[in-house]
This record gives sequence, C-alpha cells and structure tokens, in this order.
Amino acid sequence: MASGKHAADEAVAEVEDFDRVPTHEEELRYQNIVFLKAVVPVLKPIIEDTPSLAKAFKNKQGVVQISSLLSADDPDAKPSVAAMPGRAPRVATHFIFSNGDVTVRTGEHEAPNVEIEFPSREALNGFFLGNVDVKALPKIRGAVGNVGLLVAFVRALLTMANLLGLTEAPEDPAQKALLTKCMFYLLSTGISQLNKAKHPLFRKWALKQPDRVYEFKVYGRPELGAYVRVKGGRSKAARGQYTRSKPFFAMAFDSTDSALGILQDTLDMIEATVTSKLVMEGAPEYGAELGDLMFAVGDYAQKAV
Repeated sequence: MASGKHAADEAVAEVEDFDRVPTHEEELRYQNIVFLKAVVPVLKPIIEDTPSLAKAFKNKQGVVQISSLLSADDPDAKPSVAAMPGRAPRVATHFIFSNGDVTVRTGEHEAPNVEIEFPSREALNGFFLGNVDVKALPKIRGAVGNVGLLVAFVRALLTMANLLGLTEAPEDPAQKALLTKCMFYLLSTGISQLNKAKHPLFRKWALKQPDRVYEFKVYGRPELGAYVRVKGGRSKAARGQYTRSKPFFAMAFDSTDSALGILQDTLDMIEATVTSKLVMEGAPEYGAELGDLMFAVGDYAQKAV
C-alpha cells in the first residue's frame, strides 16, 4: 500500500482527469482488462467446483493462455516475454494445469502449450460478449500436440459462458453458490483492476480512501466472499472473508438467492433492504459509491462500448 505522501502526490497529479470522458479506444482497453483480468480468472473456481470439469483436468498438464494482440502505440504494449523474435506485443491471462491443480496468472507466459490469440482487444471483447465475427476469430496455437488440454479448456469456457450468462438464479444450490462466488470475485477484481488501469471513476474513488476494506459476503458462507482493500489509490482484491479487522463497508446477503437477486437485477433493492435480505454494513453513502463501481464493471462485462 502507498505511503500518505505518495498517495497525496498521486491525487494532485490525477485530479484534473477525474471528470474526463474516456475515449472509445480507452473504453475498449478498460473492457479488455475486465475480461482478461476479472472474467476469465473465474474459470478457476468453475473448474474446481464443477466435478465433470475437475475430472477432465485431473491428468492434464500444461499452460493455456488467452491473449489479445496490441498495436505498437497501445499504452500496455511491451516487448513479448516469449523467446520468439518479432513476436507481437499482447495482453494475456494464462492458466497452469498440473494434475488437477489450477493456477491462474495475469500476464503473458513465456511458452504456453496452447494459446488462444485474438487479433485485437476489440476482437476479444466481442467474442466474450457473444458477438462472433468470423474475420476476428482467434488463432489457436499449439492445438495439434495438446488436443486433450484444449478440449477440456473449451469445455470450461462454455460452462463459464452459460453460468455467467444466466439471467435468473439456477435451481441447483451448488450452482447458486458457485455463481455467487464467481460474481463476487468478478466484481471485486474488476474494481481493483480498473483502478490500476487509471479509469477516472475508479481512480477518483480509490485515491480518497485512507485504508479501507469493502467486502461482498453471504452470511454463514465465508468461502463465497470476496473483498477489495484500498489505500490512497492502491488496491488489491482477494477471495474469502477479511478477518484481520471489521471491514469498513460490507454488502451482506442473507442467502445466495438474495445475492443473485440483486446481482441479476431480479430483486428490488429497497425491498431486499427492508426485509434484511440485503444488509449494508456501513454508511449508506459508501454503499451508493460501491454500487456505482459494481454497475460500471457489470456494464463492461455485458455490453459493447
């Protein structure tokens, strides 16, 4: 976390940008960040908590990477870490599979066994929004020698798409829990990543935080929770329940049904609050700010920019 002086210096440097409307190119970048760094990583709990997928990866070993190529003038363009001369710069998230264990890492892997490579940020964004353009389909590198790993990974992607695409809570309790966990993970990580990307809305919020924890939770289900710790413009998302102290603010639900009702917009927030299905543990104005950030992350994950 940043020191007080460092945070103050950041605030002075960035205050003039807070109300600036992002350009279309910047919006594409923010959306790409949400998909690669917040949406794609929820494949890990989906694989771990779905028996058929866990079984599919049980004896698999290797690295699978999802990436989008960048133009030379992109703010995130850096020389590729892969040992391949002339390899185009890219942003990526990769998964390391080892006999049933799944590790997810943001960033490029130097030698993935399989790579799903999109030609641009816009192409990756469109794909995950369901807008498939045959001219912007990804290249699949390494498929020939890793068919089993690729097939299992594609199954996981389809499972994720079906789960996150639900507009109402699933009937199966295990699926309700998994979807709640994934949405908490996605929102907390998305908030932190967009702050790190210097999105004006998220930076304005983060830079004024002294040292606070914002948490999403379901009472009695700590394994489903997620939180964001933020201090002077620095932020970090984490899984589970924050236990070092009481969070500054928590959005707490009495059940997974209530959590999904709010997150999928099938339950009225005022009614949920009155009936204690949703409890704002903290001052209401901080809940309103957190709600704005949640909706912004959700829009990037669901709508074209």
